[in-house]
Amino acid sequence: MARITKEEVKHVAKLARLAVTEEEAEMFTNQLDAIIGYAEQLKELDTDNVEPTTHVLDMKNVLREDEAKSWLTREEALKNTPDTQNGLIKVPAVLE
Repeated sequence: MARITKEEVKHVAKLARLAVTEEEAEMFTNQLDAIIGYAEQLKELDTDNVEPTTHVLDMKNVLREDEAKSWLTREEALKNTPDTQNGLIKVPAVLE
């Protein structure tokens, strides 16, 4: 018995706004059925003592502490700007 029908393939193609012919629907039905059958082989594995993972490798994020550090003063940040106004960088208007 097929795990996926031609009607289901056509329905998914319609949802994805894909035009498929009858021959393509039949081909995709066979291909998807083979893929599902291959994935079902995982049910045969004994995974009782296997911890769930999110990645094959044991990777961890290396994060630093989020600490505030001193930076430029406003005057230092504005000293190389071509035009300033009220302590801000003045730029040409984009919108009228």
